Amino acid sequence: MRLTNAFSLLALAGSALADTVTYDWTIDWVTASPDGFARPVIGINGQWPCPLVQVNQGDTLIVNVQNNLGNETTGIHWHGFTQKGTPEMDGAVSASQCAIAPGSSFTYQFTADYSGTYWYHSHVMGQYPDGLRGPLIVNDPADPYADLIEEDVILTISDWYHSQTIPLVQAMLSPNNTAFFIPPVPDSMILNEGGSNLIPFAKGKTYRIRLINFSALSAAFVTFGSQVMQIVAQDGRYITPADAYTIRIDAAQRYDVILTCSESDVNEPYLVALDANPDYTNPNATPRPITFPYNSTGYLVVDPDGAFTETLEVEGSFTPIDDSLFSSATETSASLGEADQTIQIDFNFCVDANGTPQACFNGRPYVDQQVPALYTAATVGDDNTNPIVYGNVNPYILESGQTIDIIVNNYNFALHPFHLHGHHFQVLERPGTGAGPYPGFTTQSSECPAFRDTVTVYANSYAVLRFQADNPGVWLFHCHIEWHVDMGMSASMIEAPEQLRGKQFPQDHIDACKAVGQPYQGNAAGNTEDPLNTTGFVYLNPQPYLGALFDPNSVTTPQAKRARDERKMKRSAKKFPMFTS
Repeated sequence: MRLTNAFSLLALAGSALADTVTYDWTIDWVTASPDGFARPVIGINGQWPCPLVQVNQGDTLIVNVQNNLGNETTGIHWHGFTQKGTPEMDGAVSASQCAIAPGSSFTYQFTADYSGTYWYHSHVMGQYPDGLRGPLIVNDPADPYADLIEEDVILTISDWYHSQTIPLVQAMLSPNNTAFFIPPVPDSMILNEGGSNLIPFAKGKTYRIRLINFSALSAAFVTFGSQVMQIVAQDGRYITPADAYTIRIDAAQRYDVILTCSESDVNEPYLVALDANPDYTNPNATPRPITFPYNSTGYLVVDPDGAFTETLEVEGSFTPIDDSLFSSATETSASLGEADQTIQIDFNFCVDANGTPQACFNGRPYVDQQVPALYTAATVGDDNTNPIVYGNVNPYILESGQTIDIIVNNYNFALHPFHLHGHHFQVLERPGTGAGPYPGFTTQSSECPAFRDTVTVYANSYAVLRFQADNPGVWLFHCHIEWHVDMGMSASMIEAPEQLRGKQFPQDHIDACKAVGQPYQGNAAGNTEDPLNTTGFVYLNPQPYLGALFDPNSVTTPQAKRARDERKMKRSAKKFPMFTS
């Protein structure tokens, strides 16, 4: 068997001096068949899987993006990065930037302020399940495990769909959808984007396995059989080491685990089982039996010429370690103090005025507005502390320096992974299925709760999350099931808006708005004269769903008109060369 791993890397010694790392990317359609079924996917520089990005902590990362998709807009979110001082680089289209039109370019530039395991992905409607995602590693010059770990290995996990995203979501977001709130079900699962599931494993050596879940829907159970995993980090933040045989990694989450090879000569299997169940803990509360139809057995390869016959069975149930009990390895329990502001978000599914299934926070779905919320915060003056100016994006105003608690009440029968942009939060409490809504008091799970950026909230239960409002910007809080984002399951944290007044944006970011015909000043509708005038606000998600599809004929800016005229001239020149000089 051939030993390859598309995402294996050596543990690098970080430089004490910050550097600038630059990538030049084109975003392209390519054809790939990671599970044997060929389909169009979105790649980078004409290739897929998308490349590994690797920098050292403190480095400046510059990524120059050229959209060559032709029919779709795009944008890239740097998942887990706080973007302190650079909220315009977060990559959340409609929140912190306009979408990048086909033929347009855009530059992201920011500092890698925390070390750890991260990833990047499109944050345009439903696009990253079509392939635009990749691992991002920030090496730590002061890595506490540098003397122990001899090799790093990245293992990415994902559900996979044979259809492109847009028709899947169009079928879901239709008044004729009798299944209503059931998301698209994956056709398969892939490891390392369809690459090798073999991990070279030399006797006596110690490895760090960086687990990343790229899924649009599904969590995954991971077990290395008889090997005990020592979990040392989650979502890019160090935790007090915790031993486990099984972990559950939800969509968008990351875990760093340490494994040491014994003196055995046998190639040891490991198992990844996709958890596409609504609630693996409670078979009686779900509309179908608990099953794990998609799973993969890989191997820790001690002897490349040896047998690869031993397997691990998919269990009737899994008992993963409880990640809500993890403790921080670096912060003190009193680091954030008591909450100054509490935001309660009640989640459930709903139906809008068009009869379209939606996902609602406190009874309202998130609806994209004409002006990105960050641009509104920068251009409406003193009115930027009034949530009205931001439109139907479920806005919450956060005062600078305060400690914020977000209470998530999940009234649904399924588990959901919630992600906060711009911050890592402490998980103060996260009870299991059936605990009901927040009772009004918190029983802290750990003396010093660990930090992370994506947490699983159990069915008919709640979670209490705490973070410091020390990062002025507009930060999305949303379920990281991509289909639920498309259904409106997001909120906007407008943080320290006073410090955002008059903020300047790079010219190529402004040009991106012009290219798609969006205003970039004023309230949610682009009203600069009276920001409290809500005329032109968008109250319903449009039908039919178009996702990232781009119609240049709908753009009315002079720049877009010139671009259309240029394309017409080029077509005429090809068709009637005798009339061109």
